[in-house]
Amino acid sequence: MLDLAAAFLALTTFLTYINYRFLRLPPTIGVMLTALVLSLIALGFSALGYPVLETEMQQIVRRIDFSEVLMTWFLPALLFAGALHVNLDDLRSYKWSIGILATGGVLISTFVVAGLAFFIFELFGWHIDLIYCLLFGALISPTDPIAAMGILKTSGAPKPLQTTIVGESLFNDGTAVVLFSILLGVLSLGEVPSLAGFGLLFAKEALGGIVLGFALGFGVFYLLRQVDEHQPSIMLTLALVFGGSAVATHLHVSAPIVMAVAGLIIGNQGRKKAMSDHTRRYVDGFWEVIDEILNALLFALIGLELLVLPFGWLHVVAAFLLGGAVLVSRVLTVAPMILILRRLIRGSHLAKGTVRILSWGGLRGGVSVALALSLPLGEQRDLLLSLTYIVVLVSILLQGLTVGPLVRSLYGQEPEKTPAEAH
Repeated sequence: MLDLAAAFLALTTFLTYINYRFLRLPPTIGVMLTALVLSLIALGFSALGYPVLETEMQQIVRRIDFSEVLMTWFLPALLFAGALHVNLDDLRSYKWSIGILATGGVLISTFVVAGLAFFIFELFGWHIDLIYCLLFGALISPTDPIAAMGILKTSGAPKPLQTTIVGESLFNDGTAVVLFSILLGVLSLGEVPSLAGFGLLFAKEALGGIVLGFALGFGVFYLLRQVDEHQPSIMLTLALVFGGSAVATHLHVSAPIVMAVAGLIIGNQGRKKAMSDHTRRYVDGFWEVIDEILNALLFALIGLELLVLPFGWLHVVAAFLLGGAVLVSRVLTVAPMILILRRLIRGSHLAKGTVRILSWGGLRGGVSVALALSLPLGEQRDLLLSLTYIVVLVSILLQGLTVGPLVRSLYGQEPEKTPAEAH
């Protein structure tokens, strides 16, 4: 296990260096692109009769349980690190747009994508059960703006838009994982729960995650107030992330939601009231480095997955159609909600171009691939996994590299300030 971790870390470090030294793309996108190019080079050498590079890289990738690594180790830490620097007052100001997009948006998107996917699958002669279409809709609906956030912050996006995207990303992963888990349970049991039963399961995982997140967050906040030294403070936050995730899994509540809530508490209450400036600098620096390292490892792994997933040109064509369906569902979900919020909320903070940025900036990422990998083994799983991978790949590369220019075309380098920001 140690040699596997060392090999993968060394490979990711090399890819990160290539990006910083030559490509200078946004870190996550650059690392994934270099990993993808390396995968293509390995496949090319293999086609020429030199399969050594492909074989060695395949052995590394196959030994990594992507789903387990992401859901157990990467996602809790990434969500906690992301929530750590989110201002809770800002989040409260935009609670309606964030709450609706992160819950209702995921639910609506799941059913819209499932319907469009069912039609596309039939078009290609693939007979995919409706429950698998719903599972695909659930796993592809959560946005993963980690790759786009750096671009948005440096390209002049208004603060309300940035906060909405960050807030949505913190909670829609949890919503999607809960919905996917319920649908997976339906598949394994072979029976559909009643609407009341469905709501009860959803509430248990989602609301249970919020309650546990509050309990763990305030518990660690109390402990942080007793020791104002950076070493124990960092260890307490580490224990909160990984120990809290293990507890959430054992209690069958949403670990992503737990970490998002706990991160908000530590980031707002803990950093302000339980840490000195000295301790805060160490804790912030530690989690910034962890965030960057895990992002690099995650997106390198996404790029290298090309070596072990079987697909042909028919899959590529179908995936592009599915990617279009995902974008359509995103627009159909975002546009009505934003229009309703603008009408209902007086002096709405939602700036011009919000629908376009939220729709095009809603990248799909590692969570979708991890959930696809957790599907039951079989032909339908293999097909959905390959299609999900291509959709994620195109989303990160195409949307991730163009969302910055889109933001600049709408707002320029100096974005307009909302009345709230002007004061």
